[in-house]
Amino acid sequence: MAKFMLGRTLVGVAALGLALTACSTDGETTESGAASAQPSSCPTTSAPQGGAGAGAGAPAGVPSGGPGGAGAGGQLPVASTVAKPDTTNSKVITATGAQIECGGTEVETHDDIVYSTPGANGKKTELKLDITVPKSGGEKPLVVYIPGGGFLAAPKEQGLNRRTYIAEHGYVVASVSYRTTTDGATYADGLADVKSAIRYLRAHAAAYRIDPDQVAVWGDSAGGYLAAMAGTTGGIKKFDVGDNLDQSSEVQAVVDDFGPADLSKIGADYDDKTKQENLAVGNMTAKWVYGPDTKKSVAEYTDEVKAADPATYADAGDPAFLIYHGDQDRLVSPSETLALNNALLAKGVDSTRYIITGAGHGDGAIGMPASMTEPWTTRKVVDQLVGFLDDHLGS
Repeated sequence: MAKFMLGRTLVGVAALGLALTACSTDGETTESGAASAQPSSCPTTSAPQGGAGAGAGAPAGVPSGGPGGAGAGGQLPVASTVAKPDTTNSKVITATGAQIECGGTEVETHDDIVYSTPGANGKKTELKLDITVPKSGGEKPLVVYIPGGGFLAAPKEQGLNRRTYIAEHGYVVASVSYRTTTDGATYADGLADVKSAIRYLRAHAAAYRIDPDQVAVWGDSAGGYLAAMAGTTGGIKKFDVGDNLDQSSEVQAVVDDFGPADLSKIGADYDDKTKQENLAVGNMTAKWVYGPDTKKSVAEYTDEVKAADPATYADAGDPAFLIYHGDQDRLVSPSETLALNNALLAKGVDSTRYIITGAGHGDGAIGMPASMTEPWTTRKVVDQLVGFLDDHLGS
């Protein structure tokens, strides 16, 4: 276990093509004394700017072919143009003003905890999670953060700035890795991993001062997709496999940041070239649906694509959803979250969708101006997210 306080020298740690900034004075995570009287910038996770393969709008840790980049070669195609989003049943906000700050509350971290070792044919994948726990006493609600990575990677180090900020507001925050297409996994495997992490954390709730009855999932991009899937598949036993099956994987709230939903329409709002690249035979999205050796495309809404759509499972018993999308997102079409939000509302689910004007694909975007990445780390957005958690988890 490492204990630290924010506001110390920041040190970059390379991980999966991104730089994890941790709090340290000498390259080691350090023990601290009393809480700082003045807040400091939150520790961040960011991808190196520029460099080979860096494409506008690509999130940290995600390969990108740049604008118009090839979708069939395992890289995320980045659109040259994006249509004006449909704001039906949605709220439009401009996220400006102060950035989030940390350091007012002491937290402790527990890193690289192995929560599952799934696999077959003698090959095991060691899945890990990181936990940030407020040092103030008593049980706290749990927020399970699911990183993005274009179905290719799942760097649990992602989103450290916002995760720390939320932990400082009274939540245990766990960031989880999961299997991706790089591991030969499909959406069902990734979802099973997320549910396995939730069960593990409930089984070990006492060790991390977790209130096991109050659990939310929150994800960015592919992680937002898995958060939505976890939210709409509560109680569907086929996705609960592995350890701690005596524990529930159901959740009480969902935050979906710019996640896809209908995987046949990820590029629906984009220029024709990007649309076609998103539908390429055997690309990463097709592998995510059909498996690693597929010769298929997600161009049609087949039974398999339908089964991979969180809207398919929506019903009135689902937890509350908070959904965000930037109107300048060039990796996941904004209409993806519109369709999911509409499907949830049609079933009577408490769901709210926000379109953020001028915002791109998250705060880890490569090669994008700060005006398109900083909205995600403004207090206006993150405090709103905390307020949603407070309302539905009762911190």
